[in-house]
Amino acid sequence: MALMATSALQAQHMNIGVKGGFNFYNVVNENNSDSESLPGFNVGLIGHFHLSDQFALQPELVFSTQGSKLSNNGDESHLNLNYLNIPILIQYMFDNGFRIFAGPQAGILLNAKSYTNNTEIDRTNDFNNMEIGASLGMSYINPNSNFGIDARYNVGLSDIYENDAQVAYNRGIQIGLFYLFKHK
Repeated sequence: MALMATSALQAQHMNIGVKGGFNFYNVVNENNSDSESLPGFNVGLIGHFHLSDQFALQPELVFSTQGSKLSNNGDESHLNLNYLNIPILIQYMFDNGFRIFAGPQAGILLNAKSYTNNTEIDRTNDFNNMEIGASLGMSYINPNSNFGIDARYNVGLSDIYENDAQVAYNRGIQIGLFYLFKHK
């Protein structure tokens, strides 16, 4: 089956690209604590495989800064989470350059740090190494320039904490630019 899938993908049109942009992520707890979105960035690689004239498969490999900030009695703390996200998106491509997409996303935690009153604490061991989520969004590519813009909502479906005492999920919006080499 792997050989058949590889042959089918090789027979279709394939593009490689780069992407980068801004994140607005939050960690949503089950106890409904009042945390705020933390601005960040993402940068990565895109594979874009045309399955037909209107459908494409787009796997990505993206470094993403995520987390949240929380104010408590005048003290502001930040939770910074760095992930290597791997979304696999199915796209529907309209004839005018617009696209809509959805798909699963796996996130590999690279590190986790919290900052309160200029004190940094490594919290990587407090979090699961892997996160499962989903992505939903839309994009537009200008066929003449091969540049595009992308907007998506990422929702974590698995608990990010290692222990059972806390349950929380990543939620975030990403807005960015991408470039596909030799786009057709």
